[in-house]
Amino acid sequence: MLLIVSQPDLGTTIIISASVVTMIAVSGAPTRWVVGLLLLALLGGFVAVKAGVVSDFQLKRLQSFVDPSADPQQSGYQLRQARITIGSGGLIGKGLFNGPQTNGRFVPEQQTDFIFTVAGEELGFLGSALILLFYSIILVRAFTIARRTQDYFGRLMCIGVIAWFAFQTFENIGMTMGLMPMTGVPLPFISYGGSSMFATLIGIGLLQNVHLRSR
Repeated sequence: MLLIVSQPDLGTTIIISASVVTMIAVSGAPTRWVVGLLLLALLGGFVAVKAGVVSDFQLKRLQSFVDPSADPQQSGYQLRQARITIGSGGLIGKGLFNGPQTNGRFVPEQQTDFIFTVAGEELGFLGSALILLFYSIILVRAFTIARRTQDYFGRLMCIGVIAWFAFQTFENIGMTMGLMPMTGVPLPFISYGGSSMFATLIGIGLLQNVHLRSR
């Protein structure tokens, strides 16, 4: 975890921390442990800011999340363009490869962190809803595997994968609409990047392993 924080990679740190807390909460640990971990995480974040571990760039991103209009041409530019791009898609979108914002490259890093803006513009609300349905099916199926297995370790592992996918998906899609701060995490299965796809497939493989062993 310290290696991830030192990168610095705020998004991955938040996702891993949230997944660990979820696993501990589901494991039946005392409530005071979970509350203590949350308080420790808040304290760690405060210390990280004061110690300079969190870079100025990341702080500006957090400020843009609170007030996107504070710096619309610099730290707030990406979020502003993302909102415009998603909103321009309407109900059914502009059509594949026909998005003016996407073709004009108005959204920085659109192929990775902000790939959902492409779906919003070119596929519209309906296409974006189908993507959310796709993720919901995966999470429901993973939860079913976790519920049916009799192996305690396997159940916790499934919960960890569920929390990871859920937090990462919500963070990525949320940041494109201003619901979450921009942290640079990819959208599972869709964002460009071999490392992201490799890690995602490992998670699916773990779920499949638990499913096969629970038969």
